[in-house]
Amino acid sequence: MSTISVKPADVQKKWVMIDATGLVVGRLATIIAMRLRGKHRPSYTPHVDDGDNVIVVNAAKVVLTGRKREKKVYHHHTGFIGGIKERTARSILEGRFPERVVEKAVQRMLPHGPLGRQQFGNLRVYPGPDHPHAAQQPEVLDIRAMNRKNTRAA
Repeated sequence: MSTISVKPADVQKKWVMIDATGLVVGRLATIIAMRLRGKHRPSYTPHVDDGDNVIVVNAAKVVLTGRKREKKVYHHHTGFIGGIKERTARSILEGRFPERVVEKAVQRMLPHGPLGRQQFGNLRVYPGPDHPHAAQQPEVLDIRAMNRKNTRAA
């Protein structure tokens, strides 16, 4: 039996929806990254974007374990001398764009290159329960039922 290498024209993408209410951020991000890369399929090809399109709703209700909500720090640089800025996970989750915690966790688990940027484009994260992708008829993926450690009380 020979190894099958999928071509980009042969890829069949599915739409998957995940409700992030009460889910642990790191465990959620690993499952999303695996889905975006296509590693859950037997036809996984490392150099082709053969992952699914993932919709995450209720991203503002994710949970960080331990004291990460107060202690975890996100850094970014403004481009000017001495322009390093930092924010805690708590300030981001309580701020204007709480979905960025999930986006950053997933983005940092994907490859850093053109293919990783293309795969990250297949992720849509929304802070509330509403999303504009009903026409794609996404199937619901229940991460809560996969493992009891995936969920945590806030």
